[in-house]
Order: sequence, then structure tokens, then C-alpha cells
Amino acid sequence: MTRPLVVPLDVDDPLAPGLAMALSGELASAEIRRFPDRETYLRYGSSPQGREVVLLCTLDRPDPKALPLMFAAETARELGAAGVGLVAPYLAYMRQDRRFREGEAVTSLLFAGFVSRCVDWLVTVDPHLHRHASLAALYGIPAVAAHAAPLLSAWIAREVPSPLVVGPDEESEQWAAEVARAAGAPHTVLRKVRRGDRDVEVTPPDPALLEGRTPVLVDDIVSTARTMIETVGHLRAAGAAAPVCMAVHGVFAEGAHDALLGAGAARVLTTNTIPHASNAIDVTALLGAAVVDLLLQRGRQH
Repeated sequence: MTRPLVVPLDVDDPLAPGLAMALSGELASAEIRRFPDRETYLRYGSSPQGREVVLLCTLDRPDPKALPLMFAAETARELGAAGVGLVAPYLAYMRQDRRFREGEAVTSLLFAGFVSRCVDWLVTVDPHLHRHASLAALYGIPAVAAHAAPLLSAWIAREVPSPLVVGPDEESEQWAAEVARAAGAPHTVLRKVRRGDRDVEVTPPDPALLEGRTPVLVDDIVSTARTMIETVGHLRAAGAAAPVCMAVHGVFAEGAHDALLGAGAARVLTTNTIPHASNAIDVTALLGAAVVDLLLQRGRQH
């Protein structure tokens, strides 16, 4: 079998060497730069001819990455690639999954269509599936969602004494319960009322649950962190120990990381789906295993 070609669209992507190793693939480069008029230049450093090309591109701040992704995928095909897939550790445009107001774009469907036209398959980690049962409801290509909950559970069990896993809202019930169960810890879930993009109210936790426990706030994504910040405030006001705040994806818009620490969090940590100083949990092996399985399935079908 020809070795896959792993091509990070960011030459400094820290996941790239480990992913190439996990796939027994060749780590290749693509020269991507901007002309003075801001148009994109792209050139492959290794030939994709006859090979499975694995594009690596985490999709936080997605708009500037979308065109280079399309150019990379289409160019690989033109140069004779056997197939082109995308490893997007963080998958963007998952929140706007229905038309909330007349005239709005349902961007989750539109972006899924765009990616499905660009590549033959997709691997990601814990996409924000809210109103959809799986990625198959959005994407017209084989799409695998690897699950990072066991990695979070293992970190909690190893690093946090007497943890209490706290989910920030009702949507996180199943997520928080799974993380807590595998960590051997109790859990509770708070109620959240969102009045706008930056206006969130969270119900206080039961103080009895906090006695002798270290709260561990767990969510899939931290963006503005308004929910976590308010939850940290409630926990501290209730006399709880300084909480640990965990998320799979640390988007951290608008100084959210510093704001969380300023609100009283003992530590803020994330997986490395999006490069950030808070990265403490490595998803490389998780992604590699998912890609290997998918490529084996493709090999059996061809």
C-alpha cells in the first residue's frame, strides 16, 4: 500500500508530525502564501500522484482557511491523488444549524456542502452536534467524529483529587455524565438561559454537592466563556474550591482564557485540537486511529 501523504495547511501545525507517524505516512509540505493583493498561492512540495492525500487543517477562524483548503484539495486531484481527505481537529460552522430568524443563512449546512465538495472524507473531534444525530445528517461524504471524553476522564482521574464534574447546561448532561463515569466521579449539570451571544445566566449549584470536592467544569467548546465565567463565580460564591475548567476545543474569543482565570479558575485546560497555551491533552493518537480505520474501509471499497 502506498504511504499516505500528510499535508498540513499550516506548516507549523504541531499535530502534523505525530499524525504522519500514526499513519505511517510521509509528512509533506505545501507552500501557501499570499500575493500582495491577498490572493493565495499554493504549491505541493511532494507529488500526490497515486497517493491518499490527508490534508490537516483545524478550522477555528475558518474563513481565511476555506479557500486554501479548496485549492489544496482540487490541486491534489489534478495532480493525480488517489483520494483527498481532511483531518479537521476542530470543525467550524456547527452552531447555526437552523434558521432562527427569517432571512438567515443556515451556515452549518452550507459549510458542510462546501467541505463535502472539496474532499472525499472527513475526520474531526467532538463536533458541536446539537440538533443533528451525526455528521451524516450534514455531510455528503464519510465523516468520522472521534470522541475525546475518555481522554478528559483519564486526566481528571490522574490529576484532580475528589473531583465533581460540572456540566454548564442541560445540553451537556450526557457529555458530563460520560466524563464523570469514566473518571469515577460524581457529576451535576446546571441550567443556562442564553439571552444573546454575550448574555448568559447560569443557575447556582447545590452547595451540598461541593463539600470536600474540587469542581471540574467540562464543556465541548469554550469560545466567549461567558457560561463558564458565570459558573466559576457561582461556585466561588458558594464556597467551593477554585474550579478546574476543561474543554475539548479552546476557541477563546475576546480574551476568554484570561477572563476565566481572572474569575477564579484554578486552571484552564484544553485538548490540542486548536493550538493554545492551555493545551494539556493530546488528541493525535485519537485522530490517527480514526483516519487509519477510515482509510482501511476505503481500501476495501476500491
